[in-house]
Amino acid sequence: MFKNLFKSKKAAVDDSILQPLEGEIVPLDVVPDPVFSQKMIGDGFAVNPTNGTVVSPVDGEVISVFPTKHAVSVKSTDGKEILIHVGLETVSLNGEGFTSFVSDGQRVQKGQKLLEADFEVIKEKVPSIITPVIFTNLAEDEKVVIEEQEVKIVK
Repeated sequence: MFKNLFKSKKAAVDDSILQPLEGEIVPLDVVPDPVFSQKMIGDGFAVNPTNGTVVSPVDGEVISVFPTKHAVSVKSTDGKEILIHVGLETVSLNGEGFTSFVSDGQRVQKGQKLLEADFEVIKEKVPSIITPVIFTNLAEDEKVVIEEQEVKIVK
């Protein structure tokens, strides 16, 4: 279905999905949190972010902005559900260091700002600012593969 999903920086990949944060793409198994590294909520990848601007990776709809603003879920127009979880254990900050620019049910365009994370405030208070990006509704025969800073969903 998809060939290339993400490339480094904010390059469009197959014209359908954009990398939600600038930074280095890393596999989920290096995320120091078993919920993500063991793919308990879905397959995906993580980003070691270089800035705190989180943009919509797709045209679609915001499913949920978590009350603590540390995570957002977006559903693409073709039905892919993507969870962007900024940092680890950031729920404990109760919104400190985060600003949301969207609300639940809002239609969004690819590249539209969703959240802003102030990593200068956040990084001293949490174990890591690594940001998991999870596809929560992949088909059983689909998996995420990273090749040279490109992410692909393959069957």
